[in-house]
Amino acid sequence: MGWMNIYAAVYNEEHYVITDISQKYGKQLIWIVSSIVLAIIILIIDENFYTAFAYLIFGIFLVANIAVPFLGREVKGSRSWFRFGDFGIQPAEFMKFATNLALAKFLSNQNIKIADYKNTFITLILIGVPLLIIKVLQDETGLAIVFVAFIFTLYREGLSVNYLLLGFLAIVLFILALLINNTYLFVIIASLCIIAVVVVRKNARNLFIIAAVGIVACTMVKGTSMVYEHMEPHQKIRIDVLLGRGTVDLKKEGYNVNQAKIAIGSGGFLGKGYLQGTQTKYDFVPEQDTDFIFCTVGEEWGFVGSTIVIVLLLTLIIRVVFMAERQRSPFSRIYGYGVASVLFFHLTVNVGMTIGLAPVIGIPLPFFSYGGSSLWSFTILLFIFIKLDSHRLQILR
Repeated sequence: MGWMNIYAAVYNEEHYVITDISQKYGKQLIWIVSSIVLAIIILIIDENFYTAFAYLIFGIFLVANIAVPFLGREVKGSRSWFRFGDFGIQPAEFMKFATNLALAKFLSNQNIKIADYKNTFITLILIGVPLLIIKVLQDETGLAIVFVAFIFTLYREGLSVNYLLLGFLAIVLFILALLINNTYLFVIIASLCIIAVVVVRKNARNLFIIAAVGIVACTMVKGTSMVYEHMEPHQKIRIDVLLGRGTVDLKKEGYNVNQAKIAIGSGGFLGKGYLQGTQTKYDFVPEQDTDFIFCTVGEEWGFVGSTIVIVLLLTLIIRVVFMAERQRSPFSRIYGYGVASVLFFHLTVNVGMTIGLAPVIGIPLPFFSYGGSSLWSFTILLFIFIKLDSHRLQILR
C-alpha cells in the first residue's frame, strides 16, 4: 500500500512505469525487495545473537551517528546521511532499534529495578545520549524526539506514573508559557501554591513540596521563554502555526499544513480515486511522498481509505503489544513494548501533523513513506521481535 501511494504521490505521465528505478517509486521497490531479504536474514539468525550483542550493536550505531556529521553528506540542510551513489543511508533511523535492544538488555537484568533512582538515571542516559547526538550533531529534531516514545516502555516496566505526570505538566506549562504573558502565569502559579497551602495539611514536608513545585514551575516558564527565543526561525514558525499565535500567512509559514488539510479534506468520504488527486498531482503538498504521504491517502482514498490505513497500523501495534505481554523472556517483552511505542509515536505524530494537531517535525509514516532507511529500520525493528517471539513458541513446544 505504501508503494502504491508513493507511486501516486510522484506520478507523472512522462514516467509512468512503476518499476522505473530512475523514479522514487522504482527505488522504493528496490528497498521493499531488499527489506524482504533483510527480514529473512533476521529470522535465520539465532535469537541469542540479539541479546548477546545488544550493547555492541548500540555502540556501533552510536559511533555511526557521531561520525555522520563529519563524514556524511548534507541533505536538505542536515548532514545526517551517508551517500552511496543515488542511494543514501541515515544512521539515525537505525538508532531506534539499537537503543531498543540496549534498553531491553539493561532492564532485563534480574538485579535491575527501574524504580531505583540509579537505574532510572542509567536508563535515561541510554535514551538521552542518542537523542542529543541526533539533535545537536545532526539537527534532526523529528528523529530525536522519537526516542521520547520509550517512556511508555519504561512505564510498563515499573517506572512511577509520577514521571509521566511531570512530563505532561511540563508540556502544559510549555504551551501556557507561549500563550500567556509570563507575569500573569507567575501570578497564577503563586495563587495555586497559596491555595494548596491552605487546603493541605500544614506540615514542613508539604510546605517544602509546594514551594519546590512552585519554584520549578516558575523556572520552567522562564526557561521556556528563553529556549523559544534561541530557537531557529523555522522552529518558531512551526510552533506559532500549531498554537495559532498571531496571523499565519498561508502562503509562507502556514502553507504546508494548510495544503495538507485541503488535500485530505478534498478527498471526502470515498476519495477522488487512484491517481486522480489534484493536490497530489500538481505538487501542492510539499514532501507528499515522505512526511506528508498521508495526504495522498486522504485525497485519493478519502475518509474510508484513511481509516483503513490507520486501523491497519493500530492493529499491528495492538498485535505487537499482545505478543509482548505473552513473552516468557523479560528481554523479549521489553523489546516488544519498545517496538509498539516507536510505531505508535510515528503514527500519531505523522498523522497529527498532516491534519494540524501536531507540529511539523518531519517523521515518516511506518511502512508507507518513501525512504530506504526508514523502511529498513522499521523492518529490522519489527522482525527482530518476530524472531524473539518464535523462540517463545519453540520453548512451548
